[in-house]
Amino acid sequence: MRIENEIKLDYNDVLIRPKRSTLKSRKDVDLNRTYTFRNSNQSWTGIPIMAANMDGVGTFKMAEALFEFGMFTCITKQTAETAWKNYLSFEDVYPPHLAISVGTSLREYKKVKKIIKDCLLTWVCIDIANGYSEHFTDFVKMVRKDFPAINIIAGNVVTADMTQELILAGADVVKVGIGPGSVCTTRIQTGVGYPQLSAVIECADAAHGLGGHIIADGGCICPGDVAKAFAAGADFVMLGGMLAGHDEGCYDILTRIFKTGEQHTTEYGDRLGPVYEEKHYVRFYGMSSDTAMNKHAGGMANYRSSEGRTVEIPYKGNVCKTVENILGGLRSTCTYVGAPTLKQLSKCTTFIRCAQQFNRVFVK
Repeated sequence: MRIENEIKLDYNDVLIRPKRSTLKSRKDVDLNRTYTFRNSNQSWTGIPIMAANMDGVGTFKMAEALFEFGMFTCITKQTAETAWKNYLSFEDVYPPHLAISVGTSLREYKKVKKIIKDCLLTWVCIDIANGYSEHFTDFVKMVRKDFPAINIIAGNVVTADMTQELILAGADVVKVGIGPGSVCTTRIQTGVGYPQLSAVIECADAAHGLGGHIIADGGCICPGDVAKAFAAGADFVMLGGMLAGHDEGCYDILTRIFKTGEQHTTEYGDRLGPVYEEKHYVRFYGMSSDTAMNKHAGGMANYRSSEGRTVEIPYKGNVCKTVENILGGLRSTCTYVGAPTLKQLSKCTTFIRCAQQFNRVFVK
């Protein structure tokens, strides 16, 4: 056993220091990035924000909406082969902004290989909760051998050494984050994790030294956190909770009735009874939760525990307003530090440690 005494930081532990800027307007900021990947040697251009491969987020409807902004979607592992074929048969412009997801099951990989070949997909996301196993590294090597020119996302890890190992094994983009997600309980169940800002900084440095790339996956609760992730060196930022609750997630909408504390009254002031308010919610859950296991795996295996929570979150309508808010905040960050492009944001950033990120007096 050993203890590392160096302080590690999360997004809410820092703010970005403003600097003199020559930018006149947020509209002058270019958020597009172009990457050429180390192992596939393929290029990609777009706004490098990704929808997570979670139920209610990683859907084809979400992909359509995000594509309009040049953004990316990782489709859930459970999406059927017929759904892929039906979608891509008439949406041939989307594959560069779509990833098919798979774990390390050889049975599932056999199906995914067929979909990749039949649908001419250019991205695969090899996604497991614990990316530290030798078996996972070997699986990445196998996929790289089978598909030399495909862009491979692999994760999740949180340390420099494993980031480098996955890149050397064939991954182009390493997914960084263990436990920071809004519906993840890994840190509670296992005590394992790493503060997300420090994980992004350290893994980005390791990946970039080899010509690789990383995704900051989890922990963003507001547009400012997305900006901090990019400022810390992330090449992509993956969002789950921030994109959950929208029409594009294809949810069942739940209606709840609440007492407002007010009273209906007559014009003479006589009370007629309490005022009720109708609110709408959707169910959102982690992909290692009881809910997800019951839905996709026939229940939770007796040798494991749930590492995700199930919550009801407010129904938010169309995702475009949320995306515009995120991108607007990101552009504003760039103007505060004098970065004319997203590429230059990390070079213009100085983080300062803080005890309070924002004033919470009116926050419920």
